[in-house]
Amino acid sequence: MIGVELRKLALRPRVWLSIALLCLLPALVAVLLAVSDLAPPPGQGGAFLSAVLDNGALYPAAALAMVLPVFLPLAVAVFAGDAIAGEAATGTLRYLLVRPVARVRVLVAKLVSLAVFTVLAVVLVVVSSLVVGLVLFGTGAEAVGQAGAVTSLSGITLEPAELALRLLAAIGYIVVSMVGFGSIALFFSTLSDSAIGAALAALAVLIASSIMEALQAAATIKPYLPTNYWLSWIDFFRDPVFWTNIDRGLVLQACYIALFFGAAWANFASKDITS
Repeated sequence: MIGVELRKLALRPRVWLSIALLCLLPALVAVLLAVSDLAPPPGQGGAFLSAVLDNGALYPAAALAMVLPVFLPLAVAVFAGDAIAGEAATGTLRYLLVRPVARVRVLVAKLVSLAVFTVLAVVLVVVSSLVVGLVLFGTGAEAVGQAGAVTSLSGITLEPAELALRLLAAIGYIVVSMVGFGSIALFFSTLSDSAIGAALAALAVLIASSIMEALQAAATIKPYLPTNYWLSWIDFFRDPVFWTNIDRGLVLQACYIALFFGAAWANFASKDITS
């Protein structure tokens, strides 16, 4: 089942189109920064944007900060919302379940496919933005005295190998966060035969969570909101790394994955397939 889902993922043009659009946004911003030669002052604007003019090796981190709040969750919601509801709408789900395939295996395959899609999207954003950043802004060798070295958010110089490790850690954290959110969309996908409806329901959760984060009255539930720790990946670029929110974010997303995948299985296992 997992192999089938991965082949479907690789052969769907809309998957690659959505990833291409995610990569295009940071590239356009990089071109604008290069043309205007004007980045926001330190502490203002998007994360890392104030530093990328001096070192393009930091641009992947800036690109992740651009796509994470809205565009990457949107792509994940559309992909996960289509997982079950899309199959039901096209009539392929009924034929899939005619074969002796346990429904939990179908859901596991969908979750693995979601994780692979997220990894592909995040990695390609990082790789494309690294190429764009180095081409447009250079390596910053003059500023830090060594090609490829960058300055962390705490003012410590990071060697290229250490920067790569921190980027990998940030990618892993973001992937876990998006799979946690995608599990919510996957659950909604088992409730409906409309992929758009499932995606919109997940996006409603995203919007509600983002709004409640800004409300003082919701302070007691803020630590449990799905979006609360999404930006904690930035702490990988501090020295020392701020692990507290990172650890809390990973635990929270693990709980969301377990809770909503369990809810999706409970609903899907007893659902009558009529289309």
